Amino acid sequence: MKSLTWNQVNAWRLAQHGLMPRLKREAFVEVASRLYGIHAQVMSAAELALGARTDGLTPQDVQTALWQDRSLVKTWAMRGTLHLLAADDLSLHTAARTIDPLGWINFESYGISQKQHEAFLEAVPEILSDEPMTREQLATAVVERIGVPVLGELIASVGWGSPLKPSAFRGDLCFGPNQGKNVTFVNPKKWLRKWEPVEPETAFQEIARRYLRAYGPLTPKHFARWWNEGRVNVAKRVFQQIEDELETVDVEGWRALALRSTIEPMQEAGVSGVVRLLPLFDAYVLDIGRTGEPILPKQYWKQVFHQQGWTTAVVLVDGIIKGVWDYKTAGAQTAVKVELFDPPTKHIQKGIEAEAARLEAFLNTAVVLEYGPIR
Repeated sequence: MKSLTWNQVNAWRLAQHGLMPRLKREAFVEVASRLYGIHAQVMSAAELALGARTDGLTPQDVQTALWQDRSLVKTWAMRGTLHLLAADDLSLHTAARTIDPLGWINFESYGISQKQHEAFLEAVPEILSDEPMTREQLATAVVERIGVPVLGELIASVGWGSPLKPSAFRGDLCFGPNQGKNVTFVNPKKWLRKWEPVEPETAFQEIARRYLRAYGPLTPKHFARWWNEGRVNVAKRVFQQIEDELETVDVEGWRALALRSTIEPMQEAGVSGVVRLLPLFDAYVLDIGRTGEPILPKQYWKQVFHQQGWTTAVVLVDGIIKGVWDYKTAGAQTAVKVELFDPPTKHIQKGIEAEAARLEAFLNTAVVLEYGPIR
């Protein structure tokens, strides 16, 4: 069994995430593909996550990729939460989802029969096109097509996405550009530039490989939580299918699986003094930070992970979560407040100042940095 240090593993993960070194501006769609999704429950946080990994990126670049270039796509993905995926990865994702489907909502509890549910699923891709439809327009069209007024009520409910998630998982629906305050939906097979069908087992195995490249070494349990908040048996099965590519490694007494092809690069990796500010819901925090020690000491868990899935922005030093931060913009000024778990060294302070300067350029505002408790 090969041995690794946490410093080596952290350096590898930082490099895979585009956090050390950062990537060029034009590589931000590649970042979304490398990480296999950017959490987008809060759109500004998704933009910051891409900006943290690429030099010179602007929020407008992300919007252009979504709504003009269509190289990114916004949809419900892992764990039923909103993500930005590389558009070329969406057919891969929907193929893999057939291996482990998410029902997400019990339609029968709303008086909708299985037959009516199936008719609804079949109707959505026929109704949607590459012309964006608001939630209300989609609800009206569904009722006109198949009846069942309660379906229209569910779809049209403000903030109620659950009835539409199964269609997203099937690749029949994704988000279009907002119309004012109204979200819109399109048919991704018509909206995106290309759609290449993938065999489901092949797709799921490729996603498992990408997960291990970006977040490994980890275990099937970690993969199950990332993919679907549980269902370890499904994760174990896909890991077994690629077991010839995997090897158990020892990381200072902690054992997990790594792609064999990544072990030597990990052994050659190292990091020293890299400071990064990561935004709310960042993939590094959600999918590596939740593994616990030593990435996030137990006594600070509640300062990062809160009720209802809220995940705080963090200060990362050499891949270890060393504090939290927040920002508020008012007019042309942004106040950035940092709360570190331990007194900072001068090097860490300089690193935070450099990150605040990058944030200033990204947000196009003057940044005022201060230290203190975040409430």
